[in-house]
Amino acid sequence: MNAQSIVYSASALLFSPLLLGVINRVKAIFAGRTGQPLLQTYYDLSKLFRKGAVYSTTSSWVFRAGPTVGLASVLVALAITPFGRVPALLNFPGDLLLLAYALGLMRFFTVIAALDTGSAFEGMGASREVQFSALAEPAFLLCLAALACKTQSLSLSTIISRMNFGLWAKDGPALAMIAVAFMAVLLAENARMPVDDPTTHLELTMIHEVMVLDHSGPDFAFILYSASLKLWVMGALLIGIILPVRTGNILLDFPATLLGMIALALLIGVIESVMARLRLLRVPQLLVGAGVIAVIALILILR
Repeated sequence: MNAQSIVYSASALLFSPLLLGVINRVKAIFAGRTGQPLLQTYYDLSKLFRKGAVYSTTSSWVFRAGPTVGLASVLVALAITPFGRVPALLNFPGDLLLLAYALGLMRFFTVIAALDTGSAFEGMGASREVQFSALAEPAFLLCLAALACKTQSLSLSTIISRMNFGLWAKDGPALAMIAVAFMAVLLAENARMPVDDPTTHLELTMIHEVMVLDHSGPDFAFILYSASLKLWVMGALLIGIILPVRTGNILLDFPATLLGMIALALLIGVIESVMARLRLLRVPQLLVGAGVIAVIALILILR
């Protein structure tokens, strides 16, 4: 642990809601609307924390624990995620597996909290979440495995620190396929288009949003903040792969990676503006395709 890692973690906690604001602003520009303020997510979090939470008499402690455990899990994921050349707060061999487990624990408690309400509507969203995550996680792990094989390391901080433009010159096709597969997983894991629409309400095609309908007040603020942090964590890994800026000067490398995060948010906003949501039957095909691309990339690296 060093001062740079602490600064990175603090910047992630501070700036992660800004990514959602950038995405919404891009979508508004494409739609020809004024749209929400760039800092709307911060306003929403502030408003939600000032409100009280309402709990159904049919729910138990599981429902109340869901948002808290989800936030704690994504904070663990943030602690082991590097940011460009800045190592993670906690880094050790095998931490890439802990990342997968931390994000899986976050999803698990979100799902069982939705089931705990006793609502068939939320149960429908929970079943879809589990189905799609069963297809997204193998692709995610295959991407990490390919990167581990290429860099000869099981630590995320070492993997990202060893990424450079020389590797791209040598194994560009394999790394490009990893980036494409990882991008598909990122969109699915963060309930973005074309897999899910985060602005949809009360539709039969909802996935993530339907699971959190009964949450309110600080609980929903935890869920919203956790979603922004999860987008930051996965985005930081993707930017570390496709934008390996390594000048050796932290005053240049850190802003470059931060600008890469903003560019990723712009790209997601463009994708959501130009693409329609896929039919639910097509989502598994997208995730299986991402897994196949990751397998091909792994084979190219191992050959």
